[in-house]
Amino acid sequence: MRGGLLAAAGAAALIAGSAAGAQTLRDALSETYRTNPTIMAERAQVRSLDESVAVARAGNRVQVSGTAGVNQDLTRTGGGNGRNLSAGIDVSYPLFNGGRVRNQIGAANERVAAGRAELRATEGDVFTSAVGAYMDVIRDRSIVDLNRNQVKVLETNLQATRDRFEVGDLTRTDVAQSEARLALARSALSTAEGRLQTSEETYRRVVGLAPGDLAPPPTLPQLPATADQAVDIAIQNNPDIASIAAQIRAAGRDVAVVRSGRLPTVSAIGSARETNYLGTAERQFLSPLAPENTTSTGIGVQARIPIYQGGLVSAQVRQAQAIQGQLLERGVETERLIVANTRAAFATYQAAQLAIRSNEVAVAANTLALEGVRAEQTVGTRNVLDVLNAEQELLNSQVALVTARRDAYVAGFNLLNAMGEAEAKDLNLDGGTLYDPVPHYKRSIRRTSDWSDDPVPVPVATRTYGPPNVPNTPVTAPRQ
Repeated sequence: MRGGLLAAAGAAALIAGSAAGAQTLRDALSETYRTNPTIMAERAQVRSLDESVAVARAGNRVQVSGTAGVNQDLTRTGGGNGRNLSAGIDVSYPLFNGGRVRNQIGAANERVAAGRAELRATEGDVFTSAVGAYMDVIRDRSIVDLNRNQVKVLETNLQATRDRFEVGDLTRTDVAQSEARLALARSALSTAEGRLQTSEETYRRVVGLAPGDLAPPPTLPQLPATADQAVDIAIQNNPDIASIAAQIRAAGRDVAVVRSGRLPTVSAIGSARETNYLGTAERQFLSPLAPENTTSTGIGVQARIPIYQGGLVSAQVRQAQAIQGQLLERGVETERLIVANTRAAFATYQAAQLAIRSNEVAVAANTLALEGVRAEQTVGTRNVLDVLNAEQELLNSQVALVTARRDAYVAGFNLLNAMGEAEAKDLNLDGGTLYDPVPHYKRSIRRTSDWSDDPVPVPVATRTYGPPNVPNTPVTAPRQ
């Protein structure tokens, strides 16, 4: 079921929409993938987790430090005052640390895996929001069009009613009913236009662009036949489950890290010192043979053996175990949530499909009924209110049909997201290569220089405030 979600079906409709200059759902999702700030922030979070592996790996590397100083004796017993300039270098290399660094690296790698899974989950959630925003705009534009048409029809009806009232064919009550229904229709149109503007702003916030002429969405891929099948797929593919599983493994590594505090550490050390007495060696040491420069070097092995630490390590182990237990419970909680969301999305999708079929029947029936009521009014067996009610029933069923179609598509995409099949790799997006976190990870763990910073970060996501095509600049708080 993976791969080519938006390319598998509706290709002809997409080509036709593109030829007409309309934005397609794939266009919207591609723009979202390139510029959405939520996705960009999650990518930065994954990169920060990559660096945590480099931080942990540094614990297994040579540590080199230098010292330098100028000293002036103020008082000295048994000799003259002197001064000296000294410089030295210290080198240490860990030989044994109880597995602490190895487990820190393992925990960091597990958190990288969790971060990548959370990036996948974020992509799916943002794409689901984008699909919802896209379908909301289509729905609300259709509802506005239906309400505008209703206002025009009622305006025509009111004029006809007034004309018939003038010739005595209808009463003032008929005119009042037509006026009231027109006023309600205009109110409903204003409400629909306000809802449309809200949907368009939501689309702009999620996608990053104002919605143009939106093409109908392509057909969703075939979805599971039963809720149980959907749940089985979700348990295997949902990135939230993969993320919490990696976090649990990392917590297990954390327990091993703090347990290593009970074990000795062994390091190889080396040092070198150079001291220059700045012409004061003879006076300082009371000897004309005292050298002005001295050099000392040394190597050795140093061990630190913990004997008693006041219960610190045991407390840290228990703390880490409690965190591991917390994550284990959250793993069950996450699984429950995924199962519930998958079943709910499946039920919503099925209900919306039934609603579409029912509303299609209702629209056809109300269309026929309106024609009949209008015909019956001309022969005097129906009144103005009957026509107005029939027109309103038709409008209500048309709005319900548009809403049901939107609900069905969004519920179907929600189901795909719950099953872990609404990520960038599943959507066959246009617009360039998909983001791959692996190259940054490999580059970061190879860097050993203390001076290899990255460039100062700038926003990648596009802004929706201000003139278009202005380069992104960091958002700062206003000066007080």
